[in-house]
Amino acid sequence: MAKAFLDDNFLLQSKTAEKLFHDFARDLPIIDYHNHLNPEHIATNKSYANITEIWLKEDHYKWRAMRANGIDEKYITGKATAKDKFQQWAETVPYTMRNPLYHWTHLELQRYFNISDLLNPTSAIQIYEETNQQLQKADFNSQGLLDKMKVEVICTTDDPTDRLEFHETHRSGTSKLKMLPTFRPDKLITIDNPDFLSQLAKLEAVVGTEIKSFTDLVSALEKRIDFFDAKGCQLADHGMAQLFAISPSEKKLDGILGKKRDGKTLTQEEAALFQMTCLHELAQIYNRKNWTMQFHLGALRNNSDRLMRLVGADAGTDSIGDFEQATGLAAFLNRLDKIDSLPKTILYNLNPKDNEVFATMAGNFNDGSMAAKIQWGSAWWFLDQKDGMEKQINTLSNMGLLSRFIGMLTDSRSLLSFPRHEYFRRILCNLLGQDIENGELPNDINWIGQLVEDICYNNAKSYFGF
Repeated sequence: MAKAFLDDNFLLQSKTAEKLFHDFARDLPIIDYHNHLNPEHIATNKSYANITEIWLKEDHYKWRAMRANGIDEKYITGKATAKDKFQQWAETVPYTMRNPLYHWTHLELQRYFNISDLLNPTSAIQIYEETNQQLQKADFNSQGLLDKMKVEVICTTDDPTDRLEFHETHRSGTSKLKMLPTFRPDKLITIDNPDFLSQLAKLEAVVGTEIKSFTDLVSALEKRIDFFDAKGCQLADHGMAQLFAISPSEKKLDGILGKKRDGKTLTQEEAALFQMTCLHELAQIYNRKNWTMQFHLGALRNNSDRLMRLVGADAGTDSIGDFEQATGLAAFLNRLDKIDSLPKTILYNLNPKDNEVFATMAGNFNDGSMAAKIQWGSAWWFLDQKDGMEKQINTLSNMGLLSRFIGMLTDSRSLLSFPRHEYFRRILCNLLGQDIENGELPNDINWIGQLVEDICYNNAKSYFGF
C-alpha cells in the first residue's frame, strides 16, 4: 500500500528514523546563518498583499521551472497580475515532480497555511484566495512567519556600504528574533566585475575618504568591518568562481587599481592577484574579529545575456561551473594557517564533483583550538535537494566528523523557505535511522539523538556563539 504524500513520516523510512526525527529534531529552533532575506522586511514587520508577492517575486528557483515549462516571461518577472502569475506557477507545479520544488511547495503550504491540497490548475484559485486571506492576519507578517518556524537567528547578506539601519531598528525593538548582518564585499574584491568602480565610489562616500591605493582600499574595508562588527556582525561571505594559487603581493596593486580607474582592460593574472591579495588581508582582519569566513565557490553566473538585459542579475540564469578548486583553495588557507591568522571558515562547493575535495580540504587546517574550526558547509544551491543532501552527509561522514557539522541553512530570499530545515532534518534522521536498523550503528537512541540535536541546532549555536 502506498504511503500518503507528505504525512507526518514523510522521508522517514524506518521506525528508528521516525523516533529520531519526532523525539529529537522536529521541535528544535532554527539558526539560519546564511540567507538573502530583506532586512527592511524583517525590521518593519512587513505584511504581504498576496501569496505571489511573498512566494514568487524573488524566487529564481521557481522562475527557472516556469521557463522550463514554457511559461511566458510576463508571468514570471513581467507585468502580469499577481493572480495570473500564481495561476501560471500552479500550472507548472505538477510538472515539477521529483524536483525539490514539488516537495518544498507543498511543505510550505502545509507548514505556514495548513493547506494539504495539491497545488495544480484546478486548486489554484482556491489556494490563492485562502493564502491571501491568511496573509492579512497579524501573525502572518514577516516576524510572525519566522516565529511559526521557530527561527531564532537569521544572518542576512549585506553590502559593505550598507548603513545597516534596519538591523539597528530591529535590535532596538521587542522581537526575540536575532537578526545579524553578514559582510559581503565581493564587488570590491573581484576587480574585473562591471560594478567595481561604482561600488568603489559608494565605499569612498560612506567612509568619507578618496581611495587612491590598495592600502586605502583595505583601510576603508577595515573601517566598514569595524562598523559591521559594532552592529553584531559575526560572519563574512564570499561568492566567487574559484580561488587562485597566487602569492599575495601589494607591489603591483596600485598600478592595477589605476589601470581599472582609467578604463583599461585587466589581464586575468592581474585580476587574480588583486582578488587573492585582498582576500588575504581581509581574512586576517576577520580572524582578529573572531568572525567566520564563508566561501561559496563554483557558480557560473548570469549566462543569458537576454535575461540579464531584461531582468538583471540573479534572474535564474546561473549554473554549476567547472572550475579547478583544490590548488587555489589549499594555497590560500595554508598561507593564513602558517601565520596563525586563519579564521573559522565554512567552505561550500556548487559542483558535486568537488564534494570529496571540499570535505578533505576542511580537514587539512583544523588546529585543535575548537571542534571543526574549518567546516565543509551544507549542500548548496543546486545541491540542496534530497540527493545532494544525502551525498553531502555521507561524504562528510566518510571523510570528516558529521557529528561536528553545523547543519542546514536556507540561502534564500523567501520568508517561506524555512521548511528546508525540516527537509534536511528528516533526511538526516532517515540516514541515521537506516544505519541503526541495518546494524551499522548501535541502537543507542539517546546518544545518536544527541548527535541529531547537535547537527540541527547545538553545533551552530556553539560554533558562532549565538
